Amino acid sequence: MVASIYRKYGSPEVLSVAEYPTPVCNSQDILIKVKASTVNRTDCAMLTAKPFIMRFFTGLFKPKNQILGTDFAGEIVKIGDQITMFKVGDKVFGFHDSGLSSHAEYLKVSQDVPMLKMPSNCSYIQAAGLCEGAHYAYNFLNKIKIKKGHNIMVNGGTGAIGSAMIQILRSMGVKITATARTEHLDRVKALGANTVVDYTKENFTKSKDKFDFVFDVVGKSTFGECKSLLNPKGIYISSELGPYIQNIPLALFTPLFGGRKVIFPLPSDIKKSLLHMKGMFEKGEFDVLIDREYKLTEIADAFDYVLTGKKVGNVFITH
Repeated sequence: MVASIYRKYGSPEVLSVAEYPTPVCNSQDILIKVKASTVNRTDCAMLTAKPFIMRFFTGLFKPKNQILGTDFAGEIVKIGDQITMFKVGDKVFGFHDSGLSSHAEYLKVSQDVPMLKMPSNCSYIQAAGLCEGAHYAYNFLNKIKIKKGHNIMVNGGTGAIGSAMIQILRSMGVKITATARTEHLDRVKALGANTVVDYTKENFTKSKDKFDFVFDVVGKSTFGECKSLLNPKGIYISSELGPYIQNIPLALFTPLFGGRKVIFPLPSDIKKSLLHMKGMFEKGEFDVLIDREYKLTEIADAFDYVLTGKKVGNVFITH
């Protein structure tokens, strides 16, 4: 099979598209012909080994797994004789934040990998877009209790996480303020934001409004910068560890004081996230925000683009 391979950490230049052994299935495995996957922030962290903590999961000196890719949509072409939940020909999608090696023609997974049958009204690209960003968005929101009428700030309304989060929040009866670049203000409003802040012209941390929650889904602020935005019992959540990994100790200690606090959105229960997003899509409540599509042979260009931080929604690799 053809796969995107990397044998050392670095820029997209370390990627090569070449022949690689097709995975061999045993009795408990499923072989999938990959039709679509994304290049996302998790992939970029694994490619560059930044932040350094990534190396403790992917290999201290070089990658333990030479093929990137955390999500996929595709068709099952072979199953082991102990597989009972799926059959050959099923169209499926799935995700795992530790990596699935989906930047390849074929993918081998066990039955335990978080994976579902695709919605019947869904393309392969749309199915792949229900995974990584949506999972992280869902895991912001399942850590808190949101009530109708809450005022919420989303910093980063156009990314895969932010665009999913706004749509999930849209049905909750809350007021949503989101940040975006000038050219994307209307698009973010269409997703469900009531107010959009043009971050090229205005620093959202200087807002006079008060919020029950500040969600920094691009990880470019700090609790200190956003504390004045929060109501007395307000909550700050960031997608990143923060400078000097500060969001971990802040999440441990700020709740002890009974006022404004930090929660760290440790992602869990991927299958529950996938089920939630599948349900929203089937009901017509969720649109996958598509930025660009690249062929597998163009994957280095896809990584180059994603690393600019300017992608809108999802960047896809089609196979």
